[in-house]
Amino acid sequence: MMLLRSYRLLLLLSMVLGVAGCSLLPQAPLYQLDGGTLKAPSARTGVVLLLGPLTLAQYLQREVILQRQTDGSLTETDAHWAGSLQEDIDHLLQRQLASRLHTPYVLSTASSGLPADAQLLVTISRLDSGPQQPAVLHAQWRLLDKNGQLREQRLLQLEQTHSDSLASQVQAQSRLLQQLAEQLAVDVSEFSRQSAGNASGTRPVPPLPRKSVPTPKPPTTPATGAAEVYRF
Repeated sequence: MMLLRSYRLLLLLSMVLGVAGCSLLPQAPLYQLDGGTLKAPSARTGVVLLLGPLTLAQYLQREVILQRQTDGSLTETDAHWAGSLQEDIDHLLQRQLASRLHTPYVLSTASSGLPADAQLLVTISRLDSGPQQPAVLHAQWRLLDKNGQLREQRLLQLEQTHSDSLASQVQAQSRLLQQLAEQLAVDVSEFSRQSAGNASGTRPVPPLPRKSVPTPKPPTTPATGAAEVYRF
C-alpha cells in the first residue's frame, strides 16, 4: 500500500513539473501582414471583381518564416506566421482593392453570389527578405473579363529596404503587397473605364495614375520601392 501511494505521489509530482516546464518554455513569436490604412468604400455600387485563384510559391506555403541569406539560400527562423500566409495575403489584397477601386464587391474565388465583371488571377513566385537582404516580391497576374477572355497580363518585381529586424522585414513585405494591390487596381480601373459603355449595372471606376517605371540599372544597394513592371 505504501509503495502504491509513493508511486501515485511520484506520478502526480512529475505531471505538475511537466506542466510547469511547458509554461516556462519560450513561445515562438507570431507575425501578421499589415494591411495598411484603408478607407472603406462608401458606395453601394461598383465593379464586381473576383480575386483569385491566388497562387503562392511552394516555399511560402508553411507556417515558419524563412530568411533569405546573402548566398541566396533560405533558412528557417523561430518565428511563425499567425495563421495561413495565403489567406492573409488574399484578405490584404481584397481590402486594398476594395478601398482603391471604391467598390464593396471584391470577392474571393471561394465566395458565391454576384456574377463578376472581371477576374484577377494572381501568382506570387517570391516574397521574402533577410537580415542583409531587402524584401523582394515577384508577382504575375492575368485580368479576365466576365466572359473569361484575357484582357491584360503583367509581371511585377519590387524591392523594399528595411532595418534588419524581423518585424521590420514583415512590414517591408506588407508594403510590397500594398504596392502590388496598387498596380492591380490600376489595371482594373483602366479595364472598367474601357468596358463601361458595354457593361450594365456597374459604375465606372475613376482612373488611377500609373507610376512611371524607370529603366532599371544595376544598383550597388537596393533602392526603396524600386519596381519593374513587364507587360506581355
